[in-house]
Amino acid sequence: MLLAEVMTLLQPQPGGRYIDGTVGGGGHAAALLAATAPDGQVLAFDRDPAAIAFARERLQADASRIIFVHASYAEMSRLAPPLGFSQVDGILLDLGLSSRQLDEGRRGFSFLQDGPLDMRFDPSQGVTAADLVNNLTEAELADLFWRYGEERQSRKLARAVAAARPLTTTGQLRQVVEAAAGRRGRKHPATLVFQALRIAVNEELAAVEKGLDAGIQLLKPGGRMAVISFHSLEDRLVKQRFRELSRDCVCPPQQPVCTCAARAVVRLVTRKAVQPGAVEVAANPRSRSARLRVAEKLGVG
Repeated sequence: MLLAEVMTLLQPQPGGRYIDGTVGGGGHAAALLAATAPDGQVLAFDRDPAAIAFARERLQADASRIIFVHASYAEMSRLAPPLGFSQVDGILLDLGLSSRQLDEGRRGFSFLQDGPLDMRFDPSQGVTAADLVNNLTEAELADLFWRYGEERQSRKLARAVAAARPLTTTGQLRQVVEAAAGRRGRKHPATLVFQALRIAVNEELAAVEKGLDAGIQLLKPGGRMAVISFHSLEDRLVKQRFRELSRDCVCPPQQPVCTCAARAVVRLVTRKAVQPGAVEVAANPRSRSARLRVAEKLGVG
């Protein structure tokens, strides 16, 4: 997704070291390997063991130049240096779900596929969506739907879900939400509820916050970090953090004299988010919500 734009803005070079924090199906990693040939190196993270296995098989021709790590990109500041990636030329975070994850009903990510209410990136760890749906109070569910889905009918939907419990499948949850919310234009009424549950299950926003700072720490001066987000909560976090890191002063605007001694750590490469073109959206409708932001590490900090 946004492959050409990522490669143009990330500027991978032969012999460079790059981190793909969300390897997924391996598409971006393949492009990084091609652009950095013959001796560039890629460190590929993913929490999903199925994604690691798929990408490893896909990229086996370049096995000597790529290292796979079954872990969250949020842990890269701890895990990357021992693997020889203490100072890197570029980092990519593609925060979206892969088509394979969405299309596999047993993973529970999509309301279009009937399956267990799971939604974990790593099926071996953490609580499931069913745990949250069935164990949170009605008030807690409403807060979750609003905080992570920005769902305007959060209280109404939480009331309906609580009344229908226990719920164990995506189909059951979809039916409850449809009955309570009705159809509202083109967007399916269960979209934001499923988004909220997935974010909560995988603690995605906390991972974004930690991963952004970890990535900037690992970049060489002149190295770039590219982040693709797919909903406003993620994009807002990326936008705000990049802007904070690009400012020389973080004192309150009303303060007449700077006392913070802060110095910009990055330069904004993209002032506005880059969006996919009409051709890509036509070929892959799921890309329509993608937003790409890029920052470059300065020689300070």
